[in-house]
Amino acid sequence: MIDLRSDTVTRPTPQMRRAMFEAEVGDDVYGEDPTVRRLEEYVAGLLGKEAAVYAPSGTMTNQIGVYVNTSRGDEVLVHQDAHVFNYEAGAPALVSSVQVRQLPGEGGVISPETLRAAARPENVHFPRQSLLCLENTHNASGGRIYPLDAFAAVCEEARDLGLRVHLDGARLFNAQAATGIPAREWAALCDTVSVCSSKGLGAPVGSLLAGDSGTIAEARRARKALGGGMRQAGVIAAASLYAFEHNIDRLAEDHERAARLARGLSSAGYRVVPPETNIVLVEVGDVPRFLEALAARGVLATPRDSSTVRMCTHLDVSDEDVERAVEAAAGIARFGVAG
Repeated sequence: MIDLRSDTVTRPTPQMRRAMFEAEVGDDVYGEDPTVRRLEEYVAGLLGKEAAVYAPSGTMTNQIGVYVNTSRGDEVLVHQDAHVFNYEAGAPALVSSVQVRQLPGEGGVISPETLRAAARPENVHFPRQSLLCLENTHNASGGRIYPLDAFAAVCEEARDLGLRVHLDGARLFNAQAATGIPAREWAALCDTVSVCSSKGLGAPVGSLLAGDSGTIAEARRARKALGGGMRQAGVIAAASLYAFEHNIDRLAEDHERAARLARGLSSAGYRVVPPETNIVLVEVGDVPRFLEALAARGVLATPRDSSTVRMCTHLDVSDEDVERAVEAAAGIARFGVAG
């Protein structure tokens, strides 16, 4: 099967497995796992932050980011299609006791004017607003890149309003690979930033939250409370370290294959959102019927909404896989399933 459902489905390469096999380990809750410590220092350096903390998932690092930047009863401002709100099981309310206010914006971008219009005056009737959450690249918009100038402008407005800023950077290094702009330039504008090793970078598990040393000290406490305090975690941290050290630049290959996939699907008669990174959104009409027919031809994709599917390229997808996926979808189009 050609699995285009997500870049989370990748399997460790032989080199990554070797790194895991040879990893030095210790008890990470005691701060004694040397591989975890190297990973945290390396990623903090990549992002230009003082410190970072390793956790099992991007949901955990995002929610710790919300927790350490807010107080109970606060209001958190997010894009209406934000992953942190729509796809993390209601965790802002469950974990941090905050309410979330959704803001509109094309392609995941919140304008300074939209943010300013959502600002609440200090009043006993209103929740205090304490945090703006941004996302780069933007998952629901098909891996869209948040342009650095627009990002800087809304972060400046957030500061003027007294808000802290958290970045869901699960695919931040896709933005770096596509633009040539170092991830640290987006990260510099934020108080905390979450990055994943288990998406396009190819590790089997793990994300990190980076920020100043005091905030990350509080993040460690929150990680423990949420059950993310791991013991000899170097075995998996070694895979994440390998991913960050070796697989960032090769993300450009995924982007090239996504563009090729999009062109092929468009030529086959589908309406396709041109990808900026590694996610292709395709209008297919009857989604369940299309996915069933596609799987019967050896290709897996995932529903995006009632008429659109998402296809995601990653390091386990080859040029030949892209060609076969296009051929499979073209066969379905000829049978009218996508109409």
